[in-house]
Amino acid sequence: MPAFGLIGWRQIGLLVLVGCSAALAWQFQDWRYGRQLSEQARLHAETLNQLTLAAATQQQVEQDKRLTLEQRLSASEQTHYRALSDAERDQGRLRDRLATADVRLSVLLDANDAASACAVPAASGTGGVDHGASRARLDPAHAQRIIAITSAGDSGLIALQACQAYVRALAR
Repeated sequence: MPAFGLIGWRQIGLLVLVGCSAALAWQFQDWRYGRQLSEQARLHAETLNQLTLAAATQQQVEQDKRLTLEQRLSASEQTHYRALSDAERDQGRLRDRLATADVRLSVLLDANDAASACAVPAASGTGGVDHGASRARLDPAHAQRIIAITSAGDSGLIALQACQAYVRALAR
């Protein structure tokens, strides 16, 4: 026992036992904290998964809304385009009929107006005499301009309806 001096085997055993118990305590503590950290990491991953799924669901809902809106706007656009092309076609037919003198535009004359006292015969249709109010035929060039103005007005009204439908669809 000269090498150890005052320390005996029991004391060395006690020191070794205390050292081992401290090491075991540290190991146990490390294992316990590790388990808590892994549980925390698992809960965090589950929360992130739930948030990701909720965000994906919300994004799908928004995409579905957008697709529905795009389909409604496309249908509305087709409807307004069809209305515009129908109006243009009808205006073109009317211009052609005016150009060929198949149809003539006329205006009603005010019977009480002193300037209309001159005898302007009423326009008569084929197969009979019109005994209605006095009318005056318009010059074909003026009639063409009137048709062009009404055509532009019709186009403007159709475009306005399309804009209003677009705004209503967006406001929903």
